[in-house]
Amino acid sequence: MIFETIANTGHEEVVFCHNKDAGLKAIIAIHNTVLGPSLGGLRMWPYKSEQDAVNDVLRLSRGMTYKNAVAGLNLGGGKAVIIGDPSKDKSEALFRAFGRFVNSLNGRYITAEDVGIDVNDMEYVYRETEFVTGVHQVHGGSGDPSPFTAFGTLQGLMAALQAKHGNEDVGKYSYAVQGCGHVGSEFIKLLREQGAKVFVTDINKDAVQRCVDELGCEAVGLDEIYDVDADVYSPCALGGTVNEQTIDRIKAKIICGAANNQLATDAIGDELSRRGVLYAPDYAVNAGGVMNVSLEIDGYNRERAMRMMRTIYYNVGRIFEIANRDNIATYKAADRMAEERINAIGKIRLPHMGNGAPRFQGRMRGQ
Repeated sequence: MIFETIANTGHEEVVFCHNKDAGLKAIIAIHNTVLGPSLGGLRMWPYKSEQDAVNDVLRLSRGMTYKNAVAGLNLGGGKAVIIGDPSKDKSEALFRAFGRFVNSLNGRYITAEDVGIDVNDMEYVYRETEFVTGVHQVHGGSGDPSPFTAFGTLQGLMAALQAKHGNEDVGKYSYAVQGCGHVGSEFIKLLREQGAKVFVTDINKDAVQRCVDELGCEAVGLDEIYDVDADVYSPCALGGTVNEQTIDRIKAKIICGAANNQLATDAIGDELSRRGVLYAPDYAVNAGGVMNVSLEIDGYNRERAMRMMRTIYYNVGRIFEIANRDNIATYKAADRMAEERINAIGKIRLPHMGNGAPRFQGRMRGQ
């Protein structure tokens, strides 16, 4: 049923990668390359079944098409998954074997870090292919994307405040932030720098305590975060936290955070709109990380990256305008904005076939 599945999802190509000696079982999904080569991270996860892995990579790669399109990047959407436990199944051979499969696509797919993968793993991938982003600064890469994702999230937040309250005074409002990881803690830091009241929670109690001790936040329980009387709910960890069980508990009038797939269902997005809760679509808000690593393709420059993050404010504002214009929920407006751009460019460009491969200026690969 795989061809029927990818026909329904609109994918161009799905590659199954296997190397018995290295223990590699991976899937690379290329969803759409009308705007350019597909870019999306590599995830390693102990999926319960191969079908679960297929479903995940198809969903994630499609999401990258929309994220890259709304971000204004000349990139399509792709994603890769490795079936395995990142705590015990990693090896140099595994990642180098994966890198060779990426290289065989001749630039149609460019990989990066995602869940279960760190910069050390990508070093091995990078030995086999140049089609890697987010590599360490010693190679001329951009390094950790977390600060850029957080800064971009702040831009999306300011656009939401402007649309809802007519001002961008971040410090004037209170925030319930779910997740104090790499991105979440950076976002919290930006909120506190502007004097905002911030409530935090995370499964990692040490991370929560650092936010309390170092940033002056107020800690709440994992489940209590939904009941906090805050102006903004900011999911910065797991997806699907805005769902049938939590929607009645969330008191915030704005939902804006860095997590992926924040809405459990489309129906939840419609209900938020009906209730007058402004949802800033996640893939538009959290695009700072992919924007940052995308600059490695033509030669990385940090100043240029910071300027690029500020376009998220415009993009999110444009989504709100489309939602008001067409009287639709903001998540639908984000999809419409992405589809309009892809369709317009698709009239003048064919899918990217790897010809005229990205240049990656200023980077060095060691052997």
